[in-house]
Amino acid sequence: MSRSVLLLRAVNVGGNNRVPMARLREVLASETSLTGLSTFIASGNIICDDPADAAASCATVREVISKEFGVDTPVIHRTHAQLVASEAAQPFTDASDKLVHAMFLVGAPVGGSVEALEHRLLPGEHLALIGRDLWIEFSEAGVHSTKLTKAVLDKALGTAGTARNLRTTRTLIELTAEA
Repeated sequence: MSRSVLLLRAVNVGGNNRVPMARLREVLASETSLTGLSTFIASGNIICDDPADAAASCATVREVISKEFGVDTPVIHRTHAQLVASEAAQPFTDASDKLVHAMFLVGAPVGGSVEALEHRLLPGEHLALIGRDLWIEFSEAGVHSTKLTKAVLDKALGTAGTARNLRTTRTLIELTAEA
């Protein structure tokens, strides 16, 4: 059985949008058709067997989270193969794992979105669009100093997304590998 990850955006960040992972697993097991459920860290990484209909599963999970926890969050699906291909294609291989992030997008970004973001980059920051994943290499000053805020990214890309650092992305690749 192939495995996937469902990525939640902006949960359990700074005490906001609380979604306890243990309770989330319980609710998803009882109220969805997802199988092989587990979670990884509190930032909202749901590991599961590949759903038959990924879009429907994302919509159902979003609805369940909204009903159970009062949090409306995009849910983004990636298969193991998609994670592997995206990580293999990202060009920031010499950068620190902490400074390289993948922003997994709900849908395809609008044309010219990367170019629209380039004027916002700080010295040392770089972007690469790999399919529906925007890879960002942050400057040595780190993520907290960037001008690439959630609002800026959403507006330029024309779609929502959620970011994971390279270390977390690689762990998700391991966790979604077939057992």
